[in-house]
Amino acid sequence: MDRFLSHLPFSIVLCAGLGLLLVGPIAQPEHFHEFADRRTMFGVPNAADVLSNAGFAIVGLWGLARLWPARAHRALSAAWPGCRLFLAALVLTAAGSAFYHLAPDNGRLVWDRLAIALACAGLLAAVRADSRPDTNARLGVALLAVAALASVIWWRLTDIAGAGDLRPYVLVQASPLVLIPVWHAIHGAPRDERIAFGAAILLYVAAKAAELNDQALFAALQWVSGHTVKHLLATAASAVITFQLIRRLRPGTASPSPSARA
Repeated sequence: MDRFLSHLPFSIVLCAGLGLLLVGPIAQPEHFHEFADRRTMFGVPNAADVLSNAGFAIVGLWGLARLWPARAHRALSAAWPGCRLFLAALVLTAAGSAFYHLAPDNGRLVWDRLAIALACAGLLAAVRADSRPDTNARLGVALLAVAALASVIWWRLTDIAGAGDLRPYVLVQASPLVLIPVWHAIHGAPRDERIAFGAAILLYVAAKAAELNDQALFAALQWVSGHTVKHLLATAASAVITFQLIRRLRPGTASPSPSARA
């Protein structure tokens, strides 16, 4: 049974990958760049979608400032390579997404997606290292980062060829939503850790739902669009995770590392 559980995350990714192969190429929606809120404010075009990215930079810099000095702490050291990539990628997401929304097109979208993919890779690497502290965390984060970058490069190359394929990028984005709860369940993560990451996942799912209803939300609310709400909810998700990482440093907080709890 233990052997089955240890291989379960890999099996999930493998099955998802095979399923995506069977589905065939996933194209980007034809009107993807036609966002609902195109208002200019303070001389900034598409201002709400541009400026709402500031939260990612704030959370990323906050996390780096608080956690970098404590990176050798026993509750953080195993996961630090992944945490560092995740927090740095949040800052890059703020820059890449703002750059994209100033004048949305596929060329600019590359920079947005690269940063998001790296954030997913960092988060996966961090939780995997927590669950299995005996593994090489630096190698793990490097391999996941390469896979994340490759997923966006694949989309862009196929897009230039005339038939953009989002399957690898979809897999990178979806993997944390499934694998993190699985790792937590298998390795018995502390309750507050599971609650924090569960809340972050729900916020991110809500963010994607808002994104899909960009036009409808703007028509209903008039003052904010679904895509702006997506940015705010995704920022909240990243803040919940970052707060939990900082909370680990408090005396008496249970370590997420199985070996540290043994």
